[in-house]
Amino acid sequence: MISPSLHPAPVQAVCQRRRRWSFGLTPRTIGLLTLGFLWLIPGFWNARLAYAMLAWDGLILLAALLDGLRLPSAAQLTVARSWSNAPALDSQTEIQLTIENHGRVIVECRLLDDLPPALVAQPATHRLTAFPRVPASLRYRVEPQERGDWQAGWLYVRYRSGLGLTERWARAPLTQTVRVYPALRTGEEQEIFLARSRQIDLQLRRAQQRGLGRDFESLREYREGDDLRDICWTATARRGSLVTRQYQTERSQPVWIVLDCGRLMRSRVALGTVPGNSALPVGEKRRRVHSKLDHACTTAVALAQLALFSGDRVGLLAYGHGIQQRLLPGRGAAHLRQLIESLAQVHAEAGEADHLRATATLNRLQPRRSLILWVTDLAETAMRPEVIDGALQLLRRHVLLFVAMAQPEVEWIAQARPNNVEQMFRSAAAQEMAGRRELLLARLHEQGALTLDLNPEQLTSSVLNNYLTIKERAMV
Repeated sequence: MISPSLHPAPVQAVCQRRRRWSFGLTPRTIGLLTLGFLWLIPGFWNARLAYAMLAWDGLILLAALLDGLRLPSAAQLTVARSWSNAPALDSQTEIQLTIENHGRVIVECRLLDDLPPALVAQPATHRLTAFPRVPASLRYRVEPQERGDWQAGWLYVRYRSGLGLTERWARAPLTQTVRVYPALRTGEEQEIFLARSRQIDLQLRRAQQRGLGRDFESLREYREGDDLRDICWTATARRGSLVTRQYQTERSQPVWIVLDCGRLMRSRVALGTVPGNSALPVGEKRRRVHSKLDHACTTAVALAQLALFSGDRVGLLAYGHGIQQRLLPGRGAAHLRQLIESLAQVHAEAGEADHLRATATLNRLQPRRSLILWVTDLAETAMRPEVIDGALQLLRRHVLLFVAMAQPEVEWIAQARPNNVEQMFRSAAAQEMAGRRELLLARLHEQGALTLDLNPEQLTSSVLNNYLTIKERAMV
């Protein structure tokens, strides 16, 4: 789960008048004034009764004026907005609005919270009763649709007394920057992967694999043929005889998450729906439509949590035309928080990503052997994509898990049976694209890379399983 420190900070402000004349008559007052026209009916027979209409309207207006004077001014209302949890994709965020009435009259309030479209499609009006000097609160939920930093705006308030003859308008500057984070897997979803990680760690401890690693395992007496660089001189001085260090294969390795933020990752995927068929069974909820980069960020968070739990160090490199986010490998809760913050800020660019620059940067930052998860997509071109050349450069030194995110619509078109000439050409084009992808990934696999061609909904589980397999086989 996200740390509470990631929650947006609560904001509080005193209300202000919306304009110079920030009050008006309510529909109830308008209705009562309209009711005064009924005095015109007896006025046809007696003209004096027509003047009763004026007296009635004057009485209503006087009551409305007195009612308005009783209402507290805008400066007597204090409002606040607080968040119960950090906003993240595919999860509900609860917001609490609090209003404190420093006047002497009970007021009925209607609140309109100006939130960005990334949090709520259309702002809703909320009703709240505020008693004098007693804070009143309400809660409502929103479902974020986009990652990144978004600006929450003012809170608009309309309030009236119990009579409801006059209404005043106010607003409060509750502006703040709200950061929406990638979707997080729940504890239940992670439990099976964590259990398998524990089992793998126990197996490695029992095996006590000795080899060419650099993790210290134990001390023993020097034997002929041992490397002189492994002699422990402090232990040698204490015992009076040569003592050498014994190493074992490292169980804790650096894991790099490399995310392509180019134009190919901007395409949006509607999970759980069939292209060309918008009808869903009754009671079934349509899943959210997110970009491929959003799904990649979700997978990155899940892998980072599992890798850190397994004792590995996790780094991040997100790139487009340039390097967007760079985080060196590290451990701990603070490092995970920094990684989640970085993932929330990555964004897909309109241009092609510079894959070779990312490869050069990664080789410079990580000269030693490591595990690299590279999430990208393959451009549909007759030439070999640049990302393949970058992957081949990484294979000289690192273990590469190369993930190409497929487009479900293209796969569906390739498998569908055409009914006319147009559909036949579309199906042939989709099959050609799929065949080219398979050929490129097969060539990369021949060079030693672990390759995956997955739909976004299968991405997270497949990546976590492959990571655990790599750990189990000690491939790094």
